[in-house]
Amino acid sequence: MATPNYDEPPTLTKKQRAAALLKESIKCVMREAFHMKRAMDQEDLRLALKHASQMLGELRTSALSPMNYYELYMKVCDELMYLEMFFREQTESGKEDIVALYQRVQNCGNVLPRLYLLFCVGGIYIKSKKGVCKDILKDMVEMGKGVQHPTRGLFLRNYLSTISKDKLPDKGSDYEGEGGDTDDAVEFVLQNFCEMNRLWVRMQSQGKVKKKKKREKERQQLKLLVGTNLVRLSHLDGVTLEGYKDNVLPKILEEVVNCKDPIAQFYLMDCIIQVFPDEFHLGTLETFLTQCTALSEEVDVKSILIRLMDRIAQYIKSGSAKIPDDAFSMFNKYVAETLKTHQATMEVNDILELQIALLNFSNSCYPGKLDYVDHILGFSAQVLG
Repeated sequence: MATPNYDEPPTLTKKQRAAALLKESIKCVMREAFHMKRAMDQEDLRLALKHASQMLGELRTSALSPMNYYELYMKVCDELMYLEMFFREQTESGKEDIVALYQRVQNCGNVLPRLYLLFCVGGIYIKSKKGVCKDILKDMVEMGKGVQHPTRGLFLRNYLSTISKDKLPDKGSDYEGEGGDTDDAVEFVLQNFCEMNRLWVRMQSQGKVKKKKKREKERQQLKLLVGTNLVRLSHLDGVTLEGYKDNVLPKILEEVVNCKDPIAQFYLMDCIIQVFPDEFHLGTLETFLTQCTALSEEVDVKSILIRLMDRIAQYIKSGSAKIPDDAFSMFNKYVAETLKTHQATMEVNDILELQIALLNFSNSCYPGKLDYVDHILGFSAQVLG
């Protein structure tokens, strides 16, 4: 593993030292990848695994910033694609048994390289159908708990999400049936999502207190890694409105509320609004709005409510659906509760922004309901008075 060079001239800036360390780590990755490929050309599995493990060992570093770590991770993943092709060729030709290989890679000494190799082989194992898809997915998502370092664990689970995205036992997939069903796919993605979110939240408490703003910025840069899980859920063909209402949304919201982290709560609530279908939002409106009132005080709930109202209004204006009769009263109720809960931090401009969004929502979805308009204008007049 590349280590910091403590003999560097003191004239180097912190940024330059970080760049030098990243460069050295990438150099080590490329060197081990070269030897790994030579071993693969000779069909020497033992030697290929040895150099792959040493290459993956570079990801054990704690010395890189999250964005530098991301760059290193991408280099490693590029090389892992060659290893995956080698494993596939070896198993499909009958030279290696996929079940035995899945067991063999678990003998790697260090936990992080071991799990990357396990996930790499696990994807091929699922594709071979020599094991039950849902069982292999469950095994991998549980084994991932072996890495609890926030940054290393977050990227490891992102790799798991990547290799499994086309191997879920969803409705109509090649793995549905004996391999499981949509409920198993949902359970896997939700578990990986919850574990990734917890690792992402824990990044906030790493290091010195005075670096809080820097950590917040770093976390914002990595938020898409967590949100990808929600995108994956939204793309599952077998998730119906009932399944979303009874299983998917309640579990996502439980994780969001319980994490008590303002950055995660705002991003994930916004992500829910953006990635799931409009009809799902209409069918679960009160469930979502109820949890908005349970978010931390620092969360910009106003923006969440406005974005949801705007999205539903656009959906109704497109003529794709009819607005439920009680939608306005629900939004009005939870806007009022939000104002009450956040009255210490809400300024007049914030309150009026909410009322304007409510007015636009009313005009788009209930154009003939002038009493709704009167109510909003009356409340706004009280605020300004």
